[in-house]
Amino acid sequence: MGKNRLEAFSDGVIAIIITIMVLELKVPHGTNLAALEPLWPVFFSYVLSFIYVGIYWNNHHHLIHTVSHVTGGALWGNLHLLFWLSLLPFVTGWVGENHFAALPLACYGLVLFMCSVAYFILASCLASHNADLKRALGKDRKGKLSTLLYAAGIVLSFSQPMAGFAVYVAVAALWFVPDRRFERQQY
Repeated sequence: MGKNRLEAFSDGVIAIIITIMVLELKVPHGTNLAALEPLWPVFFSYVLSFIYVGIYWNNHHHLIHTVSHVTGGALWGNLHLLFWLSLLPFVTGWVGENHFAALPLACYGLVLFMCSVAYFILASCLASHNADLKRALGKDRKGKLSTLLYAAGIVLSFSQPMAGFAVYVAVAALWFVPDRRFERQQY
């Protein structure tokens, strides 16, 4: 089947996820800078999550652009990824409202870990029917490293929450530059 519906649906869901996250940002009560101070954890967790959604949207675009058709398995793989991405607004709000407390931060990491696993499954489903994508993905060392770092961040979040948060920031920094594996290929 064609890929256009999958891409359009995914873009719509990702746009809604970002909209939900920004709507969770509350306007401060007060007109001075001190009124913003209690909101910094909420804002920082929003910024990191916005970056993550952007990273997944960008890499999802590369995946879908590379293939000419999708299978039923790829549709389910895509829904699996969108499910985990759709939980980002919830854990983002939980982390921000609780000032990076251990359990919310570990759950944030769990959602990121599962997004990584779901992306790997989607990429594998698509690559199994597309040689160009399989070649572009290669061994996916960066993806596998990211998944391991998320797991480490989850564990760290329980004992040293800000160290766990730093791991999540580091993984985002690793992916901030668009995936060059796709940009090197001519499709």
